[in-house]
Amino acid sequence: MDASFDAAMFENLQTQLVGMWPAMTLRRRDAHRTIVVLSSVSMNLPVELHPLLPAYEERYLIYVLSLASSPNTRVVYVTSQPILPRLLDYYLGLIPGLDRAEMLARVATVSVGDWSARPLTEKILERPALIERLRALIGDPSHAVIMPFVTTPLEARLSTLLGIPVYGPHPHLQPLGTKTGSRQLFAEVGIGHPRGAEGLRDVGDMVDAIDALQRDRSVDEVIAKCDASVSGLGNAAIDMKGADTSAEIEKRIRSLRPEDDALDADAFLQLFATSGGIIEERITGEDFCSPSVQLRASPEGGVEVLSTHDQILGGATGQTYFGCRFPARPAYAAQISSAARKVGEELSRRGAIARFAVDFVAVRRAGAWHTYAVEINLRNGGTTHPTLTLLALTEGDYDEGSAQFSVDGVEKHYVATDHLETPHLRRLTPDDVLDIADSPRLRWDAGAKTGPVFHLLSAVGVGGRVGVTAIANSPTEAESVYRDVEHALSTAAGG
Repeated sequence: MDASFDAAMFENLQTQLVGMWPAMTLRRRDAHRTIVVLSSVSMNLPVELHPLLPAYEERYLIYVLSLASSPNTRVVYVTSQPILPRLLDYYLGLIPGLDRAEMLARVATVSVGDWSARPLTEKILERPALIERLRALIGDPSHAVIMPFVTTPLEARLSTLLGIPVYGPHPHLQPLGTKTGSRQLFAEVGIGHPRGAEGLRDVGDMVDAIDALQRDRSVDEVIAKCDASVSGLGNAAIDMKGADTSAEIEKRIRSLRPEDDALDADAFLQLFATSGGIIEERITGEDFCSPSVQLRASPEGGVEVLSTHDQILGGATGQTYFGCRFPARPAYAAQISSAARKVGEELSRRGAIARFAVDFVAVRRAGAWHTYAVEINLRNGGTTHPTLTLLALTEGDYDEGSAQFSVDGVEKHYVATDHLETPHLRRLTPDDVLDIADSPRLRWDAGAKTGPVFHLLSAVGVGGRVGVTAIANSPTEAESVYRDVEHALSTAAGG
C-alpha cells in the first residue's frame, strides 16, 4: 500500500483544528461537528493479536455517547466488520432517557467487510467507492475531523482524500513515540529515566551498551526494548548477574527472555535488528509500580494533564500491559504529573496535538518513592477509553493538583482492562456477555454513576477475552465491581 501523502495539503488541513478546538470535547453541547472514528491499529503487533484487531476497532464506541450532550454532533464510525446492533444499543442505553431514534439518525456505522489482519485505514484506502461514501456521510468538511487511534502516513493520506483534518500529531513526529525517541526527549527536558542507551541496531551495540552500564555501576538485569513495540510485548529481560566480560555479556544477550512468549531469543534479536531499540537498567525497589500520565495538547499550544493511572502488568517477565487502576497512588501522582507536563510542553512546542501518554516506573526505597520516565505513547492507548468512559458517563472533573476525579464532591475510581480472561470464555458470544451486562447486579447505575461498562465484546469468541471499566467511589469498591464481573463471566462460561 502506497502511504505517501501531500504534506502541504495535510498541514493546511491541520490548521483548521485551531478554529475547531473549542468543539473537541465530549461535553460541548452547542458544537456543530462530524466525528469520523477510525480506530485503526496501524502498528506492528504480535501475530497472536491479529484476530483481535476488529474487536479493538470497537473500543471507542463510547464516542457515540458524546451525542447525548450535543444534538448537532454526527458520528461516522468505521470498522472492518459490522458492529452488532445490540452492542451499539448497549452504549446508548447507558444514559437513561435518551431519544435513541433521534440519536441513531446521527450515527452512521460503516463496515469495510474485510477481516484481514491489516490496518483499517489501509483497507479504506484500497476502496475508492468507500471513500466517496465517507465523503457523502461527512457532508460539510469544514466541521469534520478524523479521530484516529494513531496518526501514520495512512491516516494523513486519508485526511487529504476526505478533505478533513486528523485529531492527532503529524506523522513526522512519530519517532518521538519510539523507545529511542522517548529516551532522547526525556534527556532533553531533564527528567529522570533509567540508565541505558538508545539507537541500538544489533548484538554488538547491545554488548557495548551493557558493558558501559556495568563499568559505570553494575546491574543485575537489563531490559532490551524494540523501538516500535507496544504493550511491553517488544521487550526482553537479560540476566546480568556475574557477567563481567564482553563475551559473557554477549552470551547472556543470546539467551535473553522475550516478554512475548511466541518468540525465542533468536527471533527477538532478529526483530530488534530490524526495528532498532534500546537497553535500559531494570529498576527495582522495595515496592514497584508502573504509573502513567495521560495528557492533551491543543493546536493553540496549551497542555492539559487529563489523568494518572497505575498500570496492571503481567506476562512472562512482568512487562505486558493488562489494564489500569485510576487514579495513580497519591504518593507519587503529583511527581509524575509534573514530569509528564514537561514532556507534554516540549511535544507541544514541536507541534504535537491531541492525546498522548507518558509511562513511568515508580519504586520505593527506604520509605521514599522514586520515579523514572520510560516511554512516550504518542497515540491513544489502553488508558484512553477508560478515561473517555468516565467523562462520557459522569458530569465530573479531573483536578490535576489532587490527581482526583470528582462528581458532586464524590471521588471516582476505576479498574479497567482489555484482558479480562476466564476459563472457557470462548464458549460465550457477544450476546451472552450483553445478557450478563444487563443483569441487575452488573447493570450500570446511571444515578450513582457506578458499575461496569463493557467493551471489546467481539473478542470473546475469537480471543476468549472482553474488556471492562469498573467504576466506583473507592479503590476497594472498584475492585469489587471488577471481581463481580470476572465471577459472572466465569460462571456463565462454566469455568
